[in-house]
Amino acid sequence: MPDAIDDTVHTTIHDFNQQIIDEFRANRGRLTGMFANARLLLLTTTGARSGRPHTTPVGYLPDGGERVLVIASAGGSPRHPAWYHNLLAHPEVTVETGAFTYQARAVPLTGEERDEAFARAVESDPGWAEYQAKTTRTIPVVALYESGDGGPGTINAGSLSEAIKVVHDAFRQELVLLRAEMSGTGSALGAQLRVNCLTFCHGLHNHHTGEDTALFPFLADRHPESAPVLARLREEHERIAALVAELRRAVDGTATDPATARAEVERLTVELEAHLAYEEEQLIPLLA
Repeated sequence: MPDAIDDTVHTTIHDFNQQIIDEFRANRGRLTGMFANARLLLLTTTGARSGRPHTTPVGYLPDGGERVLVIASAGGSPRHPAWYHNLLAHPEVTVETGAFTYQARAVPLTGEERDEAFARAVESDPGWAEYQAKTTRTIPVVALYESGDGGPGTINAGSLSEAIKVVHDAFRQELVLLRAEMSGTGSALGAQLRVNCLTFCHGLHNHHTGEDTALFPFLADRHPESAPVLARLREEHERIAALVAELRRAVDGTATDPATARAEVERLTVELEAHLAYEEEQLIPLLA
């Protein structure tokens, strides 16, 4: 009987995860229901014993531009989740964010680094502490480092024009999450929320730098008539960079004023939304 119960539980969890995976891929990372405002990614590991790929939706923490963190909570189970055992045996994994798919190297954190990261996770969501309280094992925190040249990976789009919209929508979704997290702050801005803001700033800077140095010259060469549009977009990049710098200053410190940080996020949101809409209106037809 216990084996039959275990099989039923395993099948139920598998079906539940597969529904999330299917919706995640169909909507490029956007989910509905209980996970509508959750930070999730799809992690594909290689089975420790089977050698077969296994994909699991997992919660993650932004952690700057070089890595993201995932937590092997298994809902407070007494055993580590299968995906954690898999990556210990095979550290090379595949990460899907919705907009991007990339290869990564998984490195479990240890000692003070693990404890500091887990404390940030608890600060942003007390549920992690509840999971730890349910089990005697120390819940692992794993860093996922992009493999290769440090680029953003493969954009999940079929064309360059579609790729612009996919990347823009990823920034829009991140702004939704940041604004929601900001609205829930009290008298202090949590360490993880500061990291979330700084990670967003880093990603936006890299995106605009890539456009300025690669996409815009490409379009200028093939569509000389687009020069006024490209000039305006470059000017908007400069204004947004100034707003990003203000947001960095507002959140980069322990004495951060939440009201000031929220105001900077709102200013950036207004400017960025207008910029993204104009860029899509002008550039997508040129690239289609």
